[in-house]
Amino acid sequence: MADLGEIVRAVAGEYLATHATTPFQRKALRGIGRCRTEQMGCLPAVCEGCGTEFPLFRSCRNRHCPQCQAQARAEWLEDREKELLPVPYFHVVFTVPAILNDIALYCPEVFYAALLRAAGNALLDVGWSKLQARLGCLTILHTWGQNLSLHPHVHCVVPGGGLSGNGRRWVALRNPTYLLPIKVLSRRFRTLVCQALRLAERNGELARLPANLLPHITIEGAAAQEWIAYAKRPFGGPEQVLEYLSQYTHRVAISNHRIVSFDDQGVTFRWRDYADGNRSKLCTLTALEFLRRFLLHVLPDRFVRIRYFGFLANRKRGDNIKRARALIGCPALLSFRDRPETLLLCPACRVRVSPAASVLPALDHHRSPPRTFNAA
Repeated sequence: MADLGEIVRAVAGEYLATHATTPFQRKALRGIGRCRTEQMGCLPAVCEGCGTEFPLFRSCRNRHCPQCQAQARAEWLEDREKELLPVPYFHVVFTVPAILNDIALYCPEVFYAALLRAAGNALLDVGWSKLQARLGCLTILHTWGQNLSLHPHVHCVVPGGGLSGNGRRWVALRNPTYLLPIKVLSRRFRTLVCQALRLAERNGELARLPANLLPHITIEGAAAQEWIAYAKRPFGGPEQVLEYLSQYTHRVAISNHRIVSFDDQGVTFRWRDYADGNRSKLCTLTALEFLRRFLLHVLPDRFVRIRYFGFLANRKRGDNIKRARALIGCPALLSFRDRPETLLLCPACRVRVSPAASVLPALDHHRSPPRTFNAA
């Protein structure tokens, strides 16, 4: 079965010669193409059980590489376990109209930062007006649809309740299955995004847009539309919150298991058509078009795609969580089942091997290295 690294190694050189790319897109291509190959270097390993020697190839650690997210996800989830509260948690999703996609393409730092801030602040504003409570939320940026099209949206995880204005009382939800009116949230989100984009235009932060694309017309066209937001059913408990987070926080545009084949006909991958009853389908693209779509979702370096708001904001999150636990009446940390660890197996006897600390997620390290990657 093909993987993303194989596709990058095969066509990255041609793609770079025929398409304009940004520095962070080129950096992602270099990392993914070299990940777990001889170009990244390797460490010799010996199985203590059978004595078989085999190489452990180093990971690229690029956050867009589908092979390099397991360790970062596990460490992040371990930290989040300490912060969960014994309350219902809600999943809210904010989307934007397609008319704004051009701004996302040319000014991603400005546009995506505006989306994350607007999603978090919309929840805080509506939470205060409807509940008189200071909510907290975690926001996660996703930019892709199932077929790798550009589809910016923000996933939010929101505890069911918040701190009172003076911080001396926990304000619980009247209905544990209902958070906030979704239409009010979507309209507040629309207002905040459009305000942020208008300000960015006045400050010259949208100057990279093409001359024939007038930002104020695009923004006002989006402001005239109804935006879509939706809330899913509340999670069954803290365990379900962690399961959800493990699926969404460190996800990349496409994982290797969705790629069915890569040959002269192009790249075939699986996707789900939500407009057709969530049906699983196959999509075949030329290798260059597949790579073009994938690179739409490579974020600028140092852009933070997971952000916290309200009483979960970074500066005082620890103190606020301790106060919330005390006010709820459950000061102790919640306990969870141990999550399964990623195993590295000896290719000969299939017994677990402990990898060196300098080698990241132990997935298929025993395979022979692919051919040399020479793209710039």
